[in-house]
Amino acid sequence: MRLRRIKNIDEKIKKYEGLIVFDFKDKKGKWHEEFKNNHPIYLEIGMGKGNFIIANAIKNPNINYIGCELSDSVIYKAASKVDNLDNLLMINCDALVLEEVFSQKEIDKIFLNFSDPWPKTRHAKRRLTSENFLKIYENILRDDGVIEMKTDNRHLFEYSIMKFNEAKWQFEEISLDLHSDKDDIIMTEYEEKFVKQGQIIYYMKVRKKG
Repeated sequence: MRLRRIKNIDEKIKKYEGLIVFDFKDKKGKWHEEFKNNHPIYLEIGMGKGNFIIANAIKNPNINYIGCELSDSVIYKAASKVDNLDNLLMINCDALVLEEVFSQKEIDKIFLNFSDPWPKTRHAKRRLTSENFLKIYENILRDDGVIEMKTDNRHLFEYSIMKFNEAKWQFEEISLDLHSDKDDIIMTEYEEKFVKQGQIIYYMKVRKKG
């Protein structure tokens, strides 16, 4: 169920300025300066209410995290959970404009967690693993950069394997039942719900072609 837009969100969200970067296009090529270090930068596209990225930032203080979320109400909810994390920033933007936000090779890893499957064929270009999006990722990822993807949707998973293969990404891991194959998994909000319901979670890790 989608979160309804919060009343007066334009004013309320300003409370989190600093954690949420509003002038994100001005930071292109300068994200290490924004973090004040040269640690790797990991980007989650469609971070939802932030459970996954916040837990990762707490666990890995020597990695910088940026959460990208299209919904201002959702990013507001995510920001409200953060308490003094110097290695986490958030941006409220569409993944289509990421090349205006990041320079070439500025990102070390991308997470795609439970992205909208856009099941209708006519909407395939909107899927975050479609050809157009993969070109964006190739541009902003470093030469050996990695994408990790989790989904409960078998069709999206198979489609994504096909698209990564066509674009000649290197497959490093594929799991048809992630929670049977691995322990100590940091979960998203959706993932927690799906696992409780006994749904299978699909996972892949791919590396950018050299």
